[in-house]
Amino acid sequence: MTEDGVAYERRSAVPVIIPVRPRKLAEVPFVELAEGRLQGVVSSRSDPRRLYASSITARRHGLSCHTNNNRPCGSLGGGQPCKHIGALIDAAVARYGLARVAHHLEADLPEDGADLGSGLRPGTAPDRAAEVFSSFLRHLAHLDLPPSTEPLPELQWFPAAAAVR
Repeated sequence: MTEDGVAYERRSAVPVIIPVRPRKLAEVPFVELAEGRLQGVVSSRSDPRRLYASSITARRHGLSCHTNNNRPCGSLGGGQPCKHIGALIDAAVARYGLARVAHHLEADLPEDGADLGSGLRPGTAPDRAAEVFSSFLRHLAHLDLPPSTEPLPELQWFPAAAAVR
C-alpha cells in the first residue's frame, strides 16, 4: 500500500528499488533475481566481444556459466565458482544487498564476515544460457523506446547516471 492507501497493483507506477551501492556496468551489464535463480550477463575481461551467461540456482546452488557462443566456461568445474560467477555475486550484492541475495538463494550468511560465495554449497546445474540471454535482450529492448519522462520500472537495473564510470 502507498501512503494514500492505494495498492501498488492499482497504480500506474511501481516503487523503484534503489541500488545498495553503485556497480560497474562494463563488467556485469545485467543481473537479476528471477525464476529461482541469481542470473546475469558478465563481460569477458580478455575478449570484449565475449559475454558469459552465468546463474546460480536457489536451494541447490547449481552453477552454470556459458559464453554467448553456447560454450561452457573453462574455469567452471567440480562445483567451484568461476570468476564470472564471482563477479555476478558481487554485482547482485551491490544491486540488492547481501541479505536479499542470500535469502533468494537460500544460502547461509557467513558469520565471520566472509563473502556470500563461502555460504554456498555449489554443484553443477543445467545450462541456462539461452534463458539468461533472452531475459537480458528483453531488457535491452527498452533502449529502443522513445524518450519519455514517465518511469519504466523494468529499467531499475540501470544505476543512477552519476554511478556509471
